[in-house]
Amino acid sequence: MTTARGPLTGIRVLELGGIGPGPFCGMMLADMGADVIRVDRPGSSGHPVLHRNRRSLAIDLKARDGVVAVRKLVATCDAVLEGFRPGVAERLGLGPDELLAANPGLVYGRMTGWGQDGPLAQTPGHDINYIAIAGALHPIGTAADPVPPLNLVGDFGGGGMLLAYGLTCALLHAKTTGVGQVVDAAMVDGAAALMAMTYGFLATGTWQDQRAANRLDGAAPFYRVYRCADQKHMAVGCIEPQFFAAFLDVLGLTDDPDFAAQNDRTTWPTQHRRLEEIFAEQPRDHWAERFTGTDACTTPVLSLHEAPEYPHNTSRGTYRDTNGMVQPMPAPRFTTTPAECPRPAPRPGQDTRKVLADAGLTDQDVDTLINTGTAIQT
Repeated sequence: MTTARGPLTGIRVLELGGIGPGPFCGMMLADMGADVIRVDRPGSSGHPVLHRNRRSLAIDLKARDGVVAVRKLVATCDAVLEGFRPGVAERLGLGPDELLAANPGLVYGRMTGWGQDGPLAQTPGHDINYIAIAGALHPIGTAADPVPPLNLVGDFGGGGMLLAYGLTCALLHAKTTGVGQVVDAAMVDGAAALMAMTYGFLATGTWQDQRAANRLDGAAPFYRVYRCADQKHMAVGCIEPQFFAAFLDVLGLTDDPDFAAQNDRTTWPTQHRRLEEIFAEQPRDHWAERFTGTDACTTPVLSLHEAPEYPHNTSRGTYRDTNGMVQPMPAPRFTTTPAECPRPAPRPGQDTRKVLADAGLTDQDVDTLINTGTAIQT
């Protein structure tokens, strides 16, 4: 028997605006069935994917009446998340002290780059800055230069997903104890946590503190990307000896002496050159077909347009064309409480009346907020 909507059905979360990692956290929770209410600024615009599965309340948090209304809404919520610079929520009258005093079981999630304290807490920054000082940017790139890994490591993996995990942990604690708390999710901390395996290797002497010098950073010929004749690429990841053997078999290199010792670093430059020459002889799709069905751990590097059409992804429904656009589907998957196909992102203010009514405001109260411009119903 399955129960629709996802494992967080029955949990209500208030998301106080924000961009990037905060909305991604809200999306993760909403995808799993939580009732996530996003507080948008009147006149703001939304994101078509990150804001999916929400309800939207457009209200001015700089107006006293707006803050009072939001406080009433918080009383009906299990969690709040915000991504302001430290101290901003307190100045608005929506800090954790005020909200926890009114709702002791509340979980209050805070998403920042540097954290709520420390010398850089009030300094502006972006993903690239946070992962730089976390030690996560330095190992990624060419031997000469680090290369930003989009904003996946700081904003999303070390940020929004970390906060979603932290909120869920704190919600479990609140469910068993009735006691809420503050979750301080800093992207610099999250990026550092993602480096756990690498720091373990460093401590045991199996990782060199330089780029393109290790098994997983492009130095090894069996774990890197190769350019093909059509300027597209193949990803090679045959680390284990049996997979390396399968890789060599496809390429006809099984008996080649240059490839006899997989982990002999002195042979890596020669192997690199040979493999670059071989892959450059044919287009990517030729190699993709050759490696299909083998244990060589070698796959095509797909573009954003190609990935949703790849047979494995279409079989699992990893991407779908829904709400007028191709987007990734909710993950992970659950057998008893599966998530639904995402609902479209709301227009900012689309649910203002209903959300405020849920908070206990009367029709007259809501009309007053809308007539004064404090709240917007779109």
